[in-house]
Amino acid sequence: MASSSSSTVAGASGWLRGKVKAVPSGDCLVIMGNSKGDSPPPERTITLSSLIAPRLARRGGVDEPFAWDSREYLRKLCIGKEVTFKVDYTVPSIGREFGSVFLGVKNVSLLVVSEGWARVRETGQQKGEVSPVLADLLRLEEQAKQQCLGRWSKTPGASELSIRNLPPSAIGDPSNLDAMGLLNANKGRAMQGIVEQVRDGSTIRVYLLPEFQFVQVFVAGIQAPSMGRRAAVETTIETEPVSDEPNGEGSAETRPTLTSAQRLAASTASSNEVSPDPFGKEAKHFTEIRVLHREVRIVLEGVDKFGNLIGSVYYPEGESAKDLALELVESGLAKYLEWSASMMEEDAKRRLKSAELQAKKNRLRIWTNYVPPATNSKAIHDQNFTGKVVEVVSGDCIIVADDSFPFGSPSAERRVNLSSIRCPKMGNPRRDEKPAPYAREAREFLRTRLIGQQVNVSMEYSRKVGLADGPTTASADSRVMDFGSVFLVSSTKVEDDGASTLAIPTAGSQHAGVNVGELVVARGFGTVIRHRDFEERSNYYDALLAAESRAIAGRKGIHSAKDPPVMHITDLLTASAKKAKDFLPFLQRVRRMPAIVEYVLSGHRFKLLIPKETCSIAFSFSGVRCPGRDEPFSDEAIALMRRKIMQRDVEIEVETVDRTGTFLGSLWEGKTNVAVTLLEAGLAKLQTSFGSDRIPDAHLLAQAEQSAKRQKLKIWENYVEGEEVSNGSATDSKQKEVLKVVVTEILGGGRFYVQTIGDQRVASIQQQLASLNLQEAPVIGAFNPKKGDIVLAQYSEDNSWNRAMLPLVLEMPNIVTWIVNAPRGAVESSEDKFEVFYIDYGNQEIIPYNQLRPLDASVSSAPGLAQLCSLAYIKVPSLNEDFGHEAAQYFSEMALNSSKELRAMIEDKDASGGKVKGQGTGTVLIVTLIDVEAESTINAAMLKEGLATVEKRKRWDPKEKQIAFEKLEKFQAEARLNRLRMWQYGDIQSDDEDTAPPVRKAGGRR
Repeated sequence: MASSSSSTVAGASGWLRGKVKAVPSGDCLVIMGNSKGDSPPPERTITLSSLIAPRLARRGGVDEPFAWDSREYLRKLCIGKEVTFKVDYTVPSIGREFGSVFLGVKNVSLLVVSEGWARVRETGQQKGEVSPVLADLLRLEEQAKQQCLGRWSKTPGASELSIRNLPPSAIGDPSNLDAMGLLNANKGRAMQGIVEQVRDGSTIRVYLLPEFQFVQVFVAGIQAPSMGRRAAVETTIETEPVSDEPNGEGSAETRPTLTSAQRLAASTASSNEVSPDPFGKEAKHFTEIRVLHREVRIVLEGVDKFGNLIGSVYYPEGESAKDLALELVESGLAKYLEWSASMMEEDAKRRLKSAELQAKKNRLRIWTNYVPPATNSKAIHDQNFTGKVVEVVSGDCIIVADDSFPFGSPSAERRVNLSSIRCPKMGNPRRDEKPAPYAREAREFLRTRLIGQQVNVSMEYSRKVGLADGPTTASADSRVMDFGSVFLVSSTKVEDDGASTLAIPTAGSQHAGVNVGELVVARGFGTVIRHRDFEERSNYYDALLAAESRAIAGRKGIHSAKDPPVMHITDLLTASAKKAKDFLPFLQRVRRMPAIVEYVLSGHRFKLLIPKETCSIAFSFSGVRCPGRDEPFSDEAIALMRRKIMQRDVEIEVETVDRTGTFLGSLWEGKTNVAVTLLEAGLAKLQTSFGSDRIPDAHLLAQAEQSAKRQKLKIWENYVEGEEVSNGSATDSKQKEVLKVVVTEILGGGRFYVQTIGDQRVASIQQQLASLNLQEAPVIGAFNPKKGDIVLAQYSEDNSWNRAMLPLVLEMPNIVTWIVNAPRGAVESSEDKFEVFYIDYGNQEIIPYNQLRPLDASVSSAPGLAQLCSLAYIKVPSLNEDFGHEAAQYFSEMALNSSKELRAMIEDKDASGGKVKGQGTGTVLIVTLIDVEAESTINAAMLKEGLATVEKRKRWDPKEKQIAFEKLEKFQAEARLNRLRMWQYGDIQSDDEDTAPPVRKAGGRR
C-alpha cells in the first residue's frame, strides 16, 4: 500500500482494504493496512474526491464555520473502522491522493454531503479530477441545502456558535498555559479530551474539552522508547496557501499549511537527526491505534520541574476503560518510571510494577535481551491441596494436614510459610530468645481462627534461606522453605478482620475463601516483603500491599504508636521439679481448669499453657501410656494427638505431679476425654497398677481399651484373648513386639536383613533421593570416598541409586588387592573399584568409582533402614558348612523371593555388637518369622525340611521358652524320622558341643 506519486489517475490500481487510523479534517482520512507482527503497517492519506470541508484554525487564526462539527462527524463515523477505498486521482504538485471510501456498502462521501458537512467541487484543474459519483454528490448537496443541514443551516447565530473560542495554546502559543493552575483545578478529576497527535508511545497531545486547551501530556509512571529527532522541517510547511481553495485548487508552488496542533508538533523538530530507539516505532503505533483522534479521559497526576503535565490516560474498549500505561508496560513497549509513578496512587504503581516484572519474565519486546539477576527463589507450579490446620507455628507459618493422606498419618502434615509476608519472630527459649513484640499476638490471632479449620492451600514458591534466616546460596548452611497462599474456607471466624474475600483465579474454582496472609497484614501483625525484581512472590501481592496500607492508615498492631502488650509466662518445663510441685495447689483449686495445648511431646505427654496462672506445664494422662519414641506406632499416636488437640482450647483436671515435674491428670477437648480417643484407636495402653479409683472416666477408658483389643487395632494387632495370663513374673506377662517386615537380604547361618513395613522413614528417604541430580559423574580428585563414608551407589541389578557405606577399601583395576584397615590414597581412575554395603537393604557388591556419588549430610545422617535379624531357637548351617547353601536357598524361596506377608515376633535382642562382614555393629533381633497366610513360622519350616536344628536347651530357660522348644522339637523329630538333608545319615547331634552333660544321680560316690 505504498503511495503513488507519479500517476494522476489511480483507477487501474483497484480497491484496497484498511482501517481508519486518523481523521485530520472533515474531508480527509489516514488509512493503514493490515499489520504483520509488531512493525507499523503502511499508511495512506486519502482526501474524499470532489469534496471541500470547512477548514480548522491555523496558527493565529480561527475556525471556518462548522469546521469542528464537520471533522467530528467524519471522525465518529470512521475512526478505527474497516473501510474499502480506491484512489480516483492524484495531484502530484501538492502530494495528495483523492479517492472514494466505503464503510461497508455505504459511500462515506455521500454520507458526509447528505448531512451537509462538506460542499461539492464540480470541476478540477485537470480532466478527470472528479469523483465517480459526482452527480449523486450534487444531488445530495442540493437536498442538504433545502433541509438546512450542517453547514447549510439557516438558524440565526448557528454559524457563529459553530466557531470555537480557542485559547492561545490551541492556536500555536503554548507559552500562556498555566500547567500548575490546570493541575490544581483538576487534580484527580477525569477530564475529557481528544488526542490530536502521538509524539511517542508515552507522550500525547490532546484537546481538553470543552475549553479546547491544547496540551502535551506525558503518560504517568512509564517511559516508552524514544522516536529520536528528525532533521529541520522544510520552510514550505510554514507557508500559508495563496488560494482560498484548500482542497488542491491552489497554486502548485505552495503546500497546505498545518493545523495548530500539527504546527506545535513540528516546532520541536531539531536540525540534528537521531534514529528512533529499538521498538520506538512499535510503541508509537501501539498508542496511535488506541487513542489517536479518539475520545479519552485524562487524570492529571502532577507537573514536572519543566512545567510538563504528567497524567494517566484511559481509552474506551467496549464497555470498559483501558489504562494506556498499563497496556504499554504489559506489552513490553514501555518501562516503569519511578519518579513519575511516585505521583500516582499506590494501587496503580503496584500494577505497573507487576506488569513490568511479568514482561521481563516473558522477555517481551524491549526486554528481549534482558538478563534477570540471580535469585534464591524458585516457583512452585500446580501444587494445590486442601486440609485442616494442625498447628500455627507463628504469624506467618502454619502446618496443614493434607486431606489426601489418611487421617492421623504422620506424613500428612505439610509446613506452609505464608507468601510475601513477615511477622515478628517467636524466639527460641532454648537460646534464651524472647518473642518479639506482637509475635504472641500474631500467633494467637491465627490460632483462634485457623486451628482445626478447613483451608485451601496454593503453593507458590520455594526459597533457600540460611540457618540465620537470611538469604544464602551455600547449600551447607541453608534450608529450603516452601511458601504459599492459604485461604480459609469458612469466613465465620474472620468477620470484621479487614481482609477481602476472594477466589483463587485458577481452573479449579474450589479454591475460594479469605486470604490468611491478607488477614494477618490487615490486622497489623505482619509486613509485606519488598521483593527484588525476579524474586518469586505471592500471586496476591497487590492485595497484600493494599491490606498493609489499610493497617498503616489505621495504626494497627505493629504500626501503632502504643507500647506492645507484655505477657510474662512462667515455663515450668525448664524449671526444677520442686518449683513445679509448688504450683500444684494453684492448679488444684478448681476441678477443671482451661488450658491451651502448646505442643504434643509424645502421644500421652503435652506442653500446656494455663492462661489463668500464666504458666506452661508438662502434662501427662493418668494411667494411660503410648509407645515411646522410635517404638512402633509412636509416630501415629503423636500425629493423632496433633490432629485432635494441638493448640486447641481444652480443660484439665490435675491429680498430682511426678518426680520429674510432670503433672498427671485427665484432659477434655469439648466433652471428649482425649485419653479415650487414644485407647479406642489402639495407640495406648491402660495402666492401673497404682489404682484406677482416682481417674475420672476410668470405666470409659477400660471400655475403650477392650474395644481396641477386640478389633486388634495397632498395638493390639497380634493380641490373642487370654495371652496375657501371668506366669509368676512381670516379664512373662509382657506382650512380645511384632513387626510387619519384608526380607531384603539373606546372609546364611539363619541371619537376614529386613525392612519394617510402614516405616515413615522409607518414604522420606526415597523422596529425598528422588530430588537429587545424579546425571553427572563425580570429578576425580574432588570426591575421594573412604572406608566408613556414607555415599550414593548405583545398584547393578536395576541401576537404582541407594545409600551405601564403604566398609572395605579400594581395589585397583584388574588387580584385586584387599587393603584392610589401611589408609587409601586418592582416586586415580573412574574404574577404581569399591565394595559397598547398602545400609537400607543389607546387601553388598563391588562397583566402579563412576557409580558413586557424594551424599548430602541431611540424607546420610538418617540411620539405615535395614535391620539385622536371626531366626530364634534354631541353628542354621553357615554357607561354608554342609547344607549351608541349601538352607540359604530354601530360606530365600520362603522369604526373599516371595510375596508372602511376613511378621517378625521379637523373642530377644543381641546387643553384643559382633561384626558382620563390613556392616559394622548393631543390635541383632532374635525373631520368630511368621508366614501369616500359612499360619506357620519359617523357623519351623527350616526344621521340618532338615535344614536346621533346635538350639540346646538350658535349665534356666523360662517356661515360655521351654514351651517354644518343645513345639520346635516336634518338627525336628519329623525331619530326623524321614532322614531329610542334614539327617540323611542318621542322628547328627552327637558332637560334644551339642551334647548335654549326663544327668547326675542323687547321692554321693558309688
